[in-house]
Amino acid sequence: MRSTVSAYARLPKIHKFSVAGIAATGAAVVAVAVAPHAFAADAAPAAAVKPVAWSAEAFGETQQAELDKHVDAAAKAGAEAAAKVKVDQERTEKQAANRSTERKAIAAKPATPAKPAAKPAAPAKPAAPAKPAAPAKKAYAENLEGWISESLDILRAKGIPASYDGIKRNIMRESTGNPRAINDWDINAVNGVPSKGLLQMIDPTFKAYHVEGTSWDIYDPVANITAACNYAADKYGSMDNVNSAY
Repeated sequence: MRSTVSAYARLPKIHKFSVAGIAATGAAVVAVAVAPHAFAADAAPAAAVKPVAWSAEAFGETQQAELDKHVDAAAKAGAEAAAKVKVDQERTEKQAANRSTERKAIAAKPATPAKPAAKPAAPAKPAAPAKPAAPAKKAYAENLEGWISESLDILRAKGIPASYDGIKRNIMRESTGNPRAINDWDINAVNGVPSKGLLQMIDPTFKAYHVEGTSWDIYDPVANITAACNYAADKYGSMDNVNSAY
């Protein structure tokens, strides 16, 4: 067991005063206990004084233990704080190193070449001029006058000579204006190739002098007139020069 003196020597100043007080109180209690009858005649007996709970040595040891506990706690807290500071410092240094590495990698990476400027758009082509509308097809009457007029327009376009009067005169002599007329008694009929149509043509002659753009039907009035005028122009110079069977 520690001596009272050694325990007392380790206490701080304020605790030493406390111990001294306790010691003095103890001495006073002892003095009263020695003379229990000093005031017996004048007063009732004093109540028994409870013994002091702490001795100087026990109090000093308890206080030292508390101090040791506080010192140990402070040392532990300081160590923990120092460790945390170290961890934070290491983390900061690591982050700084990572940022430095990233900056170096970015600096070392070659710059992406700039994209070439977009090719200028080709100028818009001028709109093609609108084709002139085809002239409306000329209407012709569906009769002898209309047939002759239509045939004359075709003949003029092909450069074949003929006149309205020359055509009509020969039509009236050959068929009297009947596009379905057929001769079944002359020499052509005897030979198996009867004359047909407005200007009484046989099939071989019609096919040989057919004018492009007209029907291949020998009974078609416009086709029959146009082919007959083409034949007359070749043989007689023009339908106007024909005044009899030809």
